[in-house]
Amino acid sequence: MLHVDPIFAATSAPPPFTISAVLTETRLDSWLALGLVLAAGLYLYGVYRLRLRGDRWPIARTVFFLGPGLGGIALVTVSGLHAYDTAMLSVHMIQHMVLSMVAPIFLALGAPMTLALRTLPVRPRKRLLAIVHSRVARVYSFPLVAFAIFVVNPFALYFSDLYRFTLEHAWAHELVHAHFIMTGCVFFWPLLGLDPLPGRWPYPARALLMLLSVPFHTVLGLTIMQSTTLFGGDWYPSLNLSWADPWDDQMVAGGILWAGGEFVSVTMLAVLVVQWVKQSEREARRVDRELDRQEARERAADATSA
Repeated sequence: MLHVDPIFAATSAPPPFTISAVLTETRLDSWLALGLVLAAGLYLYGVYRLRLRGDRWPIARTVFFLGPGLGGIALVTVSGLHAYDTAMLSVHMIQHMVLSMVAPIFLALGAPMTLALRTLPVRPRKRLLAIVHSRVARVYSFPLVAFAIFVVNPFALYFSDLYRFTLEHAWAHELVHAHFIMTGCVFFWPLLGLDPLPGRWPYPARALLMLLSVPFHTVLGLTIMQSTTLFGGDWYPSLNLSWADPWDDQMVAGGILWAGGEFVSVTMLAVLVVQWVKQSEREARRVDRELDRQEARERAADATSA
């Protein structure tokens, strides 16, 4: 039998799941909370540095990064939801959706790498560029590689003994949270992000890849709902929660993945199409300006020759 972390065992049976319990179980002493505060502080300091020298930074990017981005991560990890993520599979699936699909999208739309490149001193900026253009970054940011990681990881986690291991060890469960965030960033950053990345695909190819990701959570969600075995083995029944039935909760968890995955994927596909249209409009305006300049040069040449 696997050893259960003492700290984790002490917190494995939370009070009944209610809104008030979620609010009162908020935790601010985790390493993730510290990381979120640090990331927000660095981002705001970068924006402050830009404004000091008179440069503009879109407010929408700051709102995206701090609000649904970092705020989304905090909502499902620092708030009282964390007290239920190993007691209810449905709560864990909410975390899964937010950490791997919602928060990474808005982190990417916040363009933190662009902000860093515009505010860092010369030597750190060169190091950051070297990392961005490194072979490892090129491989992991290649859309097909990122897509494979994004699709395979949940199946490898939930349909193996690894998921039970993460339930029994607090450090492993926290590591899964970080892994969800990284996986989502690797997938969505090249597709929707505004930062300069090497080897970025054109918009039609990105839209196709996003479209291919739509059925993924549907398949996973339906598989969980139709499963004849409980995920995590006897972990959830062993908690003896009088207010939650593991089988019913697993059905809810599958439904969250099914409905939530389709909603987020289709919404992000729409966002990608909007970006594509705006990019096409910018390109059309650039071509028009170039044609206007060429026509002006021709008129000037005709006037000179006359």
